[in-house]
Amino acid sequence: MTDPKNPNYSPSGHLEKNSLLAKKNAEAELGGGLTRIEGQHQKGKLTARERIALLVDEGTFEEIDKFVMHRAKDFGLDKEHYLGDGVVTGYGEVNGRLVYVYSQDFTVFGGSLSETHAEKICKVMELALKNGAPIIGMNDSGGARIQEGVNSLGGYADIFYRNTLASGVVPQISAIMGPCAGGAVYSPAITDFILMVENTSYMFVTGPNVVKTVTQETVTAEELGGASTHSTKSGVTHFACANEMEALKRIKSLLSYLPQNCEDRAPVYAYELKKDETRSILDTLIPENPNHPYDMREVIGGIVDEGSFLEVHENYADNIVVGFARIAGRSIGIVGNQPQSMAGVLDNHASVKAARFVRFCDSFNVPLLVLVDVPGFLPGTDQEWNGIITNGAKLLYAFSEATVPRITVITRKAYGGAYDVMNSKHIGADLNYAWPTAEIAVMGAKGAAEIIFKKEITEAENPEAKLQEKVEEYTAKFANPYRAAHRGYIDEVILPSDTRTKLIKAFKMLENKVDKLPRKKHGNIPL
Repeated sequence: MTDPKNPNYSPSGHLEKNSLLAKKNAEAELGGGLTRIEGQHQKGKLTARERIALLVDEGTFEEIDKFVMHRAKDFGLDKEHYLGDGVVTGYGEVNGRLVYVYSQDFTVFGGSLSETHAEKICKVMELALKNGAPIIGMNDSGGARIQEGVNSLGGYADIFYRNTLASGVVPQISAIMGPCAGGAVYSPAITDFILMVENTSYMFVTGPNVVKTVTQETVTAEELGGASTHSTKSGVTHFACANEMEALKRIKSLLSYLPQNCEDRAPVYAYELKKDETRSILDTLIPENPNHPYDMREVIGGIVDEGSFLEVHENYADNIVVGFARIAGRSIGIVGNQPQSMAGVLDNHASVKAARFVRFCDSFNVPLLVLVDVPGFLPGTDQEWNGIITNGAKLLYAFSEATVPRITVITRKAYGGAYDVMNSKHIGADLNYAWPTAEIAVMGAKGAAEIIFKKEITEAENPEAKLQEKVEEYTAKFANPYRAAHRGYIDEVILPSDTRTKLIKAFKMLENKVDKLPRKKHGNIPL
């Protein structure tokens, strides 16, 4: 700990000055001291500096504001100073690409945010904006430094403001490596992706004690805001990681699919095209019975470069699948209905999950592939009362607004309004393919037949047989992709095994796409 009475003491000779610099560097790098570092390790957590060392390429990290100290004088703070003030900030490279980093140090005042702590974070965020590179925050903090009052609250607001300015300009990634409570949760919430570590990290606006006092609910920190809770129930976190090492690896993997900024494109990885890019496994994935499920992840695996799919929000709203992949070395974003879960129906959570992902991809020039097998929107009071109209409209808005290359493949069902919403030709998709198994209709054959032929069925000698007859008649007429293809709403009906070949050529064709929206300040997405 630096002597608060004389923090700026400087000896006269060169050797002494160099020695003082070395001493200050060593002091700053110890953070809150060896005892607290050991305590951090005992909890299964890395230190702020260890996290940075594992994230960035070896030897590339350059620290900024290493010797910053707080300026507070109340409640004994004038007697306790630590160089760096509880956060390590700077820049480095991940796989040879520039990134800006801040990593909160729990060993110094519990990583609590002071005015100067916030100023350090704001400085690297501004550098990231000016230089067009991702900003990665590693959060491990007890929240606002209470002794500083409104100054610490103002510090949070300064960060939130810069998060908002940076949104859609540079990728922002938040790794929650410990506690994140109160106002501290809103900076990660504004960023593009949140990662949490199981059993050692949590996020909540109000902690278990306050919850108990106000609502009489008894709940643990893990139950209230742990990684499992936020990856399955709330959808707040995009990735739940077993440990910090896995979280850091996941950040590196995620960055490989993303451009440096909104003016850039994602890196293209070397890929040698084969003479035959067909994937015959796709021809047998769709069950003969249209009501039987299959795994959309298998479809994705059969289309993209082998092993390249990185799923986002894997454990949340699993009736829709979103994530990044590569096709012939080029990064794409994928949105696909999941027939294995609720028949792939769109509900509130799935709609918002997909909308958020689509808007991210559009912000950062990542082309979109949409795989459709959707029987419609989920009916019921729960859905209606929780805003399925508004939430479904979010997905519709996100696709309609997107100007990146957009390609749709209808694998099986595309019914009702959900057909429109899932990147149909009518809302601006560039190319729409359908497999021969595609069914494009207002609703399923049975429901349609019951409405259209109600009188005939009711008056028939054998209503059951008449219903089945009319179901088969409707199926033959409408439960196929050809009516849509006749109108040009489907560009081509293709064999499933040819999908990858078609998409390689199509995305290549669309790589220089330019599409401009009407001039405006910004749209008013139905939030």
